[in-house]
Amino acid sequence: MTLPPKSPARSGDTPLADGRRERSRSSRTKIVAAMLDLVGGGDFSPSAARVAEVAGVGLRSVFRHFEDMDALYREIGEIVEARVLPIILQMPKGNGWKQKMADMAKRRAQVYETILPFRISAELKRFQSPYLMQDYRRMLRLEGETIDAHLPDGVKADRTGSQGLKVILSFQTWRLLRHDMELPVDAARAAVSRMLGDALEQFSDAD
Repeated sequence: MTLPPKSPARSGDTPLADGRRERSRSSRTKIVAAMLDLVGGGDFSPSAARVAEVAGVGLRSVFRHFEDMDALYREIGEIVEARVLPIILQMPKGNGWKQKMADMAKRRAQVYETILPFRISAELKRFQSPYLMQDYRRMLRLEGETIDAHLPDGVKADRTGSQGLKVILSFQTWRLLRHDMELPVDAARAAVSRMLGDALEQFSDAD
């Protein structure tokens, strides 16, 4: 029996096409790594040209993989969030809600220190970026909701008091202490612990 002739190989199946795809993936990985390195190293507002230079790719390659810098910020944000979200969502430990707040403060110090340069970078751009502004507000809601989940009803009913707790445990407070006031990590932790302890004294254990 005569076998039918083989269909010509699709261009997408050729070693040349496979090589192009691999180079494309490699370039994208280098661009993302360059952005992470730059922002993590303190360059909070790197240009596309600077990212391309550090990545070792052409400027056109950056915008071939990312429609604009917002798209690159979005990918960086997803990577950083994936690193810390499991810590954020862990159930705080402690007997009673006050001990849980104290444990949450310790966890947040760890998270905030990890994300500090990336959040500062995003905040510099958020007033020019609808996406970054939306993401900023989403993170504020997440910060507040994870605190509300462990507050007694009586404390949540005290809007002034509960909002004060959220300010103390917020990223903005950590950024003020660490970046603006240039406190060492231990000093920033101690300041948050002191503020939180003073605030918690205004509530009864059973509130």
